Amino acid sequence: MTQPDSDFTVTPQVQDKGLARQRLRLWVHMLKAVRHIESDLRDRLRRDFDMTLPRFDVLAALHAAPEGLKMTDLSQQLMVSNGNVTGIVDRLVKDGLAERQISETDRRAFLVQITPQGRQLMDRILTVHLAWIDDLLRDVSETDIARGIAIMMDIRHKRPI
Repeated sequence: MTQPDSDFTVTPQVQDKGLARQRLRLWVHMLKAVRHIESDLRDRLRRDFDMTLPRFDVLAALHAAPEGLKMTDLSQQLMVSNGNVTGIVDRLVKDGLAERQISETDRRAFLVQITPQGRQLMDRILTVHLAWIDDLLRDVSETDIARGIAIMMDIRHKRPI
């Protein structure tokens, strides 16, 4: 009996190909919906606030954590590399929207905090952002919203095989 090549992972067999195709269709439609909304938000942020989506994401995370975040925590929360976050934070610091401090608990780590100027800007943007999302999803019923959230949470919390 031969062993599978160690470079390949053995995957489970599809039990119901019709259902598997439907799940694939769901995934493709979810991806297209997210990309559609992200594209719209990118355009609106650029047009109305001269802001990129990555800068918005970093500022939103910092806005939600007034005590600040370590760079590694920030990159994990945003699910991007430390290198990507570093460049964005550098520009936010330069623009006076964030500040870096050496962590009191770990002298090797930086703590990033939103500045009062950054907080004021994000307060304005988040108010408008809420209205944008409400508008983009206005045709989704409250029942479908609850179902959609439950489905997304189930997907995110499913343990890997």
